[in-house]
Amino acid sequence: MRDSGKLEDDLNELFKLPLAEFIGARNALAARLKQSGRANDANLVKTLAKPSVSAWTVNQLYWHHREAFERLLAAGHRFRKAQTSGKVADMRGSLDARREVLLDLSELAATLLRDAGHNPASETIHRVTTTLEAISANADGPTLGRLSQDVDPPGFESLASFIPSAGTTKRGEAPARITAPQKTTAPDARQVEETRRVKIAAAKVSVQAARRSLADARARAQSLEGTQKKTHAEAKQAEKELREAEERLKRVKAASEVAQQRSQSIAAEAQEATNAVEDAKRTVEEASKELESLFRGTD
Repeated sequence: MRDSGKLEDDLNELFKLPLAEFIGARNALAARLKQSGRANDANLVKTLAKPSVSAWTVNQLYWHHREAFERLLAAGHRFRKAQTSGKVADMRGSLDARREVLLDLSELAATLLRDAGHNPASETIHRVTTTLEAISANADGPTLGRLSQDVDPPGFESLASFIPSAGTTKRGEAPARITAPQKTTAPDARQVEETRRVKIAAAKVSVQAARRSLADARARAQSLEGTQKKTHAEAKQAEKELREAEERLKRVKAASEVAQQRSQSIAAEAQEATNAVEDAKRTVEEASKELESLFRGTD
């Protein structure tokens, strides 16, 4: 049981990952399971397909926007309950609630896709929305948070079963006044209109997301253009300063060479002066000796 629970946690973490990391993480998990002696679990993990972009988005909505997702499931539950009881007003209310939460989830899906580096195209948003519709309509659907593919919405046959049949009419009403064709045609038309509204809402969300992406791209382009101009000006200034520095360096080198030559010349002159001083000292000493000798001879 512990291993089974741990595997469930590992699978949940796998489907939470960015789409580009799925294959590598799946293979690594299968390898770990095989090394630990759980070959059956490893083989099961290997069979997991990489989710489509739209299925991955629905998974992320489940993991990261659970409150909105739960509102969708609750709306579907209320609809099925109202369908069982035959309360048309409750069914319409639950459909309105579902349409509202689908719009919210579509906007969240566009943001998720854009933040993850995927294009929130209208077709992708439409597939996300239809999968969410199918999940809300089916109480026994796929494992939430682990979708690999889109889920098809219910067909007209199952949609018609959501609407109360002649057997659900109140007591005292004449069944003959509501015929089977009327009960079948009206519900289908309402569901078609509901689906159309959801698709329109999803398309609007996609258009808004595309417009935001375009605005962001334009702002980014303008910012980069300004940065490029500033960088170009700074580069020119730096080049000018470099040239000036090179000129200063040349002048400093020339002055250094002159100073070095002058220093060498002064050193030579100083040496000559030193030699002259030594010569003068020797001359003074010799003259002093000669003078002293002269004084002694006179005495």
